[in-house]
Amino acid sequence: MTRQLKGKTPRRHPPKKPSSNQTDPVGVYCRVRPLGAEDEECCIEVISSTTIQMHTPEGFKTNRNGEYKETQYSFKKVFGVSVSQMELFEHVAKPLVDDLIRGKNGLLFTYGVTGSGKTFTMTGSPGQGGLLPRSLDMIFNSIGPYQAKRYVFKTDEKNSIEIQTEVDALLERQRRDNNLSVPKTPSTRLKADPEIADMIKPEETSKSDGVDDDSSYSVFVSYVEIYNNYIYDLLEETQEDAIKPKWNGGGTPVRQNTELIPPQSKILREDQNHIMYVAGCLEVEVKSAEEAFQVFWRGQKKRKVANTRLNRESSRSHSVFIIKLAQAPLDADGDNVLQDKNQISVSQLCLVDLAGSERTGRTGAEGTRIREAGNINQSLLNLRTCIEILRENQMCGTNKMVPYRDSKITHLFKNYFDGEGKVRMVVCVNPKTDDYEETLLVMRFAEMTQEVEVARPVDRPICGFTPGRRHRNQAFKDELSRRLEERGGPIDPDMPPAANTLILSLPSLPSCELTDPHDDITLPRLIEALENRQRIKQMLIEDYSKTANMMKPVLQELDTSLISKDNFIQEQNGKLIEKDKIIQGNKAEIERLEKKTKMQEHKIDILQKTTKIFEDDKRSLQHELETREQRLQRELSEKRRMEQRMHGVISDTQFKWEKECERRVNALQLEMQNKLWVKDEKLKQLKAIVTESKTPGRPEPPPRQTQPQPLPQPQHQPRSQRPSKEDRLPPKRSASPSPVPTTTPVRLLHRCSRSAGGEKWVDHKPSSSMDLGTVLQPVIPNAIQVSAPSEKALSKCDRYVLTHQEVASDGEIQTKLIKGDVIKTRGGGQAVQFTDIETLKQELTTVPRRKRKSSEGVSASGDGALTDVETRCSVAVAMRAGSNLGPGLEHHAVTK
Repeated sequence: MTRQLKGKTPRRHPPKKPSSNQTDPVGVYCRVRPLGAEDEECCIEVISSTTIQMHTPEGFKTNRNGEYKETQYSFKKVFGVSVSQMELFEHVAKPLVDDLIRGKNGLLFTYGVTGSGKTFTMTGSPGQGGLLPRSLDMIFNSIGPYQAKRYVFKTDEKNSIEIQTEVDALLERQRRDNNLSVPKTPSTRLKADPEIADMIKPEETSKSDGVDDDSSYSVFVSYVEIYNNYIYDLLEETQEDAIKPKWNGGGTPVRQNTELIPPQSKILREDQNHIMYVAGCLEVEVKSAEEAFQVFWRGQKKRKVANTRLNRESSRSHSVFIIKLAQAPLDADGDNVLQDKNQISVSQLCLVDLAGSERTGRTGAEGTRIREAGNINQSLLNLRTCIEILRENQMCGTNKMVPYRDSKITHLFKNYFDGEGKVRMVVCVNPKTDDYEETLLVMRFAEMTQEVEVARPVDRPICGFTPGRRHRNQAFKDELSRRLEERGGPIDPDMPPAANTLILSLPSLPSCELTDPHDDITLPRLIEALENRQRIKQMLIEDYSKTANMMKPVLQELDTSLISKDNFIQEQNGKLIEKDKIIQGNKAEIERLEKKTKMQEHKIDILQKTTKIFEDDKRSLQHELETREQRLQRELSEKRRMEQRMHGVISDTQFKWEKECERRVNALQLEMQNKLWVKDEKLKQLKAIVTESKTPGRPEPPPRQTQPQPLPQPQHQPRSQRPSKEDRLPPKRSASPSPVPTTTPVRLLHRCSRSAGGEKWVDHKPSSSMDLGTVLQPVIPNAIQVSAPSEKALSKCDRYVLTHQEVASDGEIQTKLIKGDVIKTRGGGQAVQFTDIETLKQELTTVPRRKRKSSEGVSASGDGALTDVETRCSVAVAMRAGSNLGPGLEHHAVTK
């Protein structure tokens, strides 16, 4: 037996860069999923074949000003809702399959939010095959005629390929077929799974043009999943499948000791070429696209999926389907695979279906689902972090360490980002508004990923043999067979296959090239070689005939025993038929019971759901009742506090009003007393004035500071009866008039106002002041008259006076002169500090006057003058702050 040779994956050392130093960006594509309902609002619009625009839905604010912001994102190509699976494959996966056949690696993964159509894009459905089945179909359509026989290429546990001769491969096939412990591949099934039947239509098949006719190919597939950051082999035959263990009531397989049989996780290792691989992962050799997809579907059924609020079959793990293509050139004769390990290359294409990012609040996840979602989001976050650091290192020239080892998904594919092959990503998005925020994050990650550059893989070296060897060898064999048949050659079509196999192993023929039509050497040499082959063949045939004669008695004995065994088998088959009938009856009964059980389970589910609804309603009603009771208690306690507070307020208000009423009564009494006192004083002053007007030889009073103005003339008096100028002057009055008219009156000392000094005043008279026409009018020298005070006027003066009019308690209008000092403030401004008030009041007498008798010797003119004085007299009182001239005027003073 020839020693087996190993072919290893071609290594591209990380420190060595391609000679051209060429890089390619990560190809990012976008696919938009159709909306589920026609009336749903759409937040994504396809602008062009490379651009989409995201519309902010109602209720979302995307910037600080609260305005809606429309955002556009560009991709290598955008596939709308009407794009078929075939068109998507032509642009995305077909170039990667071409590179795979040419010996280059490739990585294709789908990324997006949960429920965005990633699994459909990768796998598809019957009649609408996804990227994975179309890639398998294209591979086998291209290399089908050039595939090596099964087990010529053999995998080992160190991520390398062993090469065997055809004889060793034949023995390996026989040993595996006879070994019952080794499970058969799905190719032995007669019928395909209806769920994956007719994935690709015949008219949609593809084929690559880069197949090397002088090479032999073999395809190996493996399928793993990364669940909770652990790697599990989906093609591994677990103990549950082989032994059929007992099942407990919850539907979980258990051992004899009632312990669970957990699946064994795999580890990542690095081979001698620094390529990451899953150690201990089962790699199945497949010879057709149907067989390869059957293997995939067998692992797909074991993948972790769960029902969430957003997706009925949500992937709970990242799945990785690896297609490994081994190829080796033929030898110089174009007949057998070249047994040279340096000429063997292995390329692989990884198709990754990433689990969707999700928010537990929207999916309604609980318990295990929350832990799964956390691990999914964490692994996607690690992928995003690695992409960010790669982008930063390339754009900024930094050399930060990329944290590939933080997650299994990034650790497994670190070689691709280091330049081991092309990387492409399909971003799947759902245009419904509920996924707007998550889709926005996906778009930002895709935009960042496009800026990452990956080194372009180098081409594999070309074998130095003459191309076209396979076709020339086949043409030579066909021509040789034809000529031998024409000459009646020894090749017998009825010869046993074993003899033909031996004949094919005869010595090779010498060179038959004729360079000269008179060549007498080549043909005799060829005839001699053929005669030699004929002699050897005849000897082999004779040996075969002798062996056959010896085997005939043995075969006859075997036939006799087989006949007896066949009879026994027929008897046993009859018994088995009876047993089968019993089994069929039992199966029918079991099916009936299973249907009944399913019906009961369905009823139980309905009852459980109804019970859950009632319990939820009960809890909600109890919560609402408790809330209302608490609210009622709060309202009652609040009511009691309000009552207490209102009682206190009423008591305080009653006490305040009692005090206020008492104060007002006292104030009214005091006011009435003051009015009586004022009237008495006025009467006394009037009496004193009248008495003074009759007293002869009275000295002249000192000049007044106020200038009297003429009184308005009554219209009903004729000109001749009007009093003279001397009569119109107001009579002088004393400060304290004596009630006895016979005594000598005291001379009135009129107090001079402080406004008569040499100081400069600001005379503030509002425009609403009324002219009362009184005799006494305030005249202030050196005054600036203003209707409204200003800072400019105050800065020029030292004193300030405000003329204020108001209605007195007796209904008359009184004028108040409020005076103050102008002082400067620290800030450079002016302020007024009020010092005292002067009050000017006009009062008409309403008490009837007693008429004097004519015996008193008063003339008519004097009586008329007296009457005029009584009706036109006004009283002017000047008072300083704190003066106690009369108790009724104390409230006019302002404390300085």
